[in-house]
Amino acid sequence: MDSLIAPVFLDFMGKPVWVWLTFVGLVLALLAFDLGILNRRDREIGVRESLRLSAFYIAVALLFGGWVWWSMGDTAAAQYYTGFFIEKSLSLDNVFIISLIFTYFSVPRAYQHRVLFWGILGVIVMRGLMIAAGAALVSEFHWVLYVFGAFLLLTGVKMLFAVDKEPDLANNPALRFLNRHLRITDGFRGQKFFVREAGPDGRTALYATPLFLALMMVEFADLIFAVDSVPAIFAITTDPYIIYTSNIFAILGLRALYFALAAMVHRFRYLKYALALVLVFIGGKIFYTQIFGKPDPLVSLGVTLTLIAGGVAVSLLKTRSEGKRLPAE
Repeated sequence: MDSLIAPVFLDFMGKPVWVWLTFVGLVLALLAFDLGILNRRDREIGVRESLRLSAFYIAVALLFGGWVWWSMGDTAAAQYYTGFFIEKSLSLDNVFIISLIFTYFSVPRAYQHRVLFWGILGVIVMRGLMIAAGAALVSEFHWVLYVFGAFLLLTGVKMLFAVDKEPDLANNPALRFLNRHLRITDGFRGQKFFVREAGPDGRTALYATPLFLALMMVEFADLIFAVDSVPAIFAITTDPYIIYTSNIFAILGLRALYFALAAMVHRFRYLKYALALVLVFIGGKIFYTQIFGKPDPLVSLGVTLTLIAGGVAVSLLKTRSEGKRLPAE
């Protein structure tokens, strides 16, 4: 019996195996509850339900942070919350891209939750691989943190001065690759990603549906955004457990919030400037730490929350005043 129990107490990436299994079990239980009970049938999710479900996920994430505080200390908890809020905020841009993807493929609202659900499963695996690779690099080559810091500084400055430009999905290399190498149906086949049906030559073959293309583009979009968000959290902490849990909880909640945010994402137009300043701050923090020593994690959390809250407030105020001037114009 002891030989069966012993492996769960072994160390895996700095934490006992049972700690990782507990988190994975919690995520799987949340996903099973979401798909198996709340969304057994394909249907549209309204704004009110979206907000309620998102509030539930945020509450679970905050409670998990309380457990981190109790079991690992206040420093780890401050790092977890900082990572969670950074990832949550950076993912708002992802909502805009996902909305464009669904519009481009004309995905019915009743099927969008299915795409997001399977998308999050891919994110769980993809982020895990990226974080494990990042942790291994930082452990072996500490100077990689300087690369992350420089990358965040450059990305933040670029975001501050970049001109808003809508992505051209039709010419996206990933989409063009899929269109060249897959048989695609001429329309949706319910909620299915793949179907077997007769082709022009009369032979039955496996076809991908536009719903599968939408799913692949959502996964590709998250991969692009992960290039920014993963280094940002490595600048907060190098603990893979804190990085991974804060990432996944933020993404779980964002999927639930999508249906409310998609309709009002234009109201957060000025948030990108706050996010750019967050990236500059986090990137600069890496160099500051090496020269002057590590700052209090609560300072990082406070600065991050202040910048994000300021960006949200300015966005809501400015877009509201612009909306009032619109009829006069």
